[in-house]
Amino acid sequence: MGNHTTVHTFLLWGFSSFPHLQSLLFVVIFFSHVTILAANAAIMVAIRLSPNLHTPMYFLLFGLSFSETCTTLVIIPRMLVDLLSDSKTISLPECATQMLFFFGLSSNNCFILAAMSYDRYSAIHNPLRYPILMTHKICFQLMVASCITGFLISLCIITIVFNLSFCDSYIIQHFFCDISPVVHLACDYAFHHEMTIFVLSAFVLVGSLVLIMISYVFIASIVVKMPSTKGRYKAFSTCSSHLIVVSIHYGFACFVYLRSKGSDAFREDMLMAVTYTVLTPLLNPIVYSLRNQEMRIALKKVLDNCSRFIFQMANK
Repeated sequence: MGNHTTVHTFLLWGFSSFPHLQSLLFVVIFFSHVTILAANAAIMVAIRLSPNLHTPMYFLLFGLSFSETCTTLVIIPRMLVDLLSDSKTISLPECATQMLFFFGLSSNNCFILAAMSYDRYSAIHNPLRYPILMTHKICFQLMVASCITGFLISLCIITIVFNLSFCDSYIIQHFFCDISPVVHLACDYAFHHEMTIFVLSAFVLVGSLVLIMISYVFIASIVVKMPSTKGRYKAFSTCSSHLIVVSIHYGFACFVYLRSKGSDAFREDMLMAVTYTVLTPLLNPIVYSLRNQEMRIALKKVLDNCSRFIFQMANK
């Protein structure tokens, strides 16, 4: 941390501008969070317990669900506490830790989505060699590389941000320690800091998105050459869930992190942040379960087993 920092505690202003809505927001966000945890846990359990889901695509989906669950746990519990608390302060080390894990896990999500697009390309381009190209070992290596890269980039950003001097306002116009609201409180935040953070953010968002687009360009070129309509439909259906999740994820993230910021932009960013910290993790399990018959069957078995277990426990 920087030696010139005089502010040691921040105030997360968040939803303080809407005092009459905080109880309602607490209820909505609380039940959304419980649903996110339950839905992602159900997906992970279904993949773990269903032998027919022990494939590279579902292995990567397991990793994405776990990473998104961790991402929400970094933000939402603190948000819920602040909604009910008069004191919304957060210490500088806590703020840095929250930013490190949020951006690291979010970056990890981006790289896992890129790995999933490569997986779909491998399956469609060369189905006979697919088991060799995408082994469990390779999937595990891709997920480890995604995690390490994501957290290294996050650590670089944290080092830049928290070596700045915070000597004026201590009020963060957000409900968590996001990058832009924090750096705009610094006295010595300069253009070279802004460009470095922008390049690192762009590497994560644009870099992974380019990899996804390249995979889908090749997929599209293969699909259009397929002689049968049924084959084209089957190939597209295996990618549709991933495409929907990618569109939602990158649409909101690029809007927030890849545009120039003014002081008026923070309220817009805060409203968008509710979407990508609450709504997106809620939609992703729904998209993958509703549009995937194998997953629906596996989830139904998990729910049936849970219901049977609860019924047996209740009758004891």
